[in-house]
Amino acid sequence: MPAIVNPLDLSGKTVLVTGASSGIGRDACILLSELGAKVILVARRQDELVKTLESMTGEGHHYYSFDVTQVRETAAWMKTVAVECGPIDGIVCAAGATNTEAIRHLDFDKMDHLMDLNFKASMAMVHAVRQKQVRRKDGGLSVVLVSSTAGHKGFPGLSIYAATKGAIDAAVRVLAIELARESIRVNSVVPGLVQTEMVISYEQNVAGKNAVKAGFDLHPLGAGFPRDVSNALAFLLSDASRWITGTSLVVDGGRLA
Repeated sequence: MPAIVNPLDLSGKTVLVTGASSGIGRDACILLSELGAKVILVARRQDELVKTLESMTGEGHHYYSFDVTQVRETAAWMKTVAVECGPIDGIVCAAGATNTEAIRHLDFDKMDHLMDLNFKASMAMVHAVRQKQVRRKDGGLSVVLVSSTAGHKGFPGLSIYAATKGAIDAAVRVLAIELARESIRVNSVVPGLVQTEMVISYEQNVAGKNAVKAGFDLHPLGAGFPRDVSNALAFLLSDASRWITGTSLVVDGGRLA
């Protein structure tokens, strides 16, 4: 009887994850390590990266305190990472932030920051990881960017955040075509409202409990959790999705339905 093969097995793969200090990024690192991957954790807060690392399985993981908004430095930095950690098989761009602000109160500095972190940083990562010195020469590369249903469904006060996430999904379709000849797949995951530290902070400091509950009530399957999104990320990184590129995989408990 043939051995049963786990299509989500990531043994032997090296995956870089940005936003690894909290939320979806942190949970993705934990899950990917459980599936056998060697994970490169990236975020600004070193103390939180260490906490993520302590929750992971296996050995050979590395962490880097790097500000992904330093987009002009990303390509050179990525070469250094590849020298220290070996060629990269996949990346997850989960670093991001949100801001709720009516257009009449538009703050151009906040808008620039959101665009830098939520969109430009991901583009810089894709640009950097396609370098031949960085990716594995004998295999494909999977890129997964984290978007949001905010880019597909209007909600007051989220125009700039929605624009940054809509840009991600638009770029994915172009990058998938452009990079297919290099055996690089590019997809995004589109989460609905997920119970993360960012949402909890928003609830406590901005919106209040009732507002966040109202947001979760818009999801027919109820509140989402980081693991719901991490499972989708792992699928798109694995060989189980080898024939999928240019797709925005919605993981939203039915919100967009």
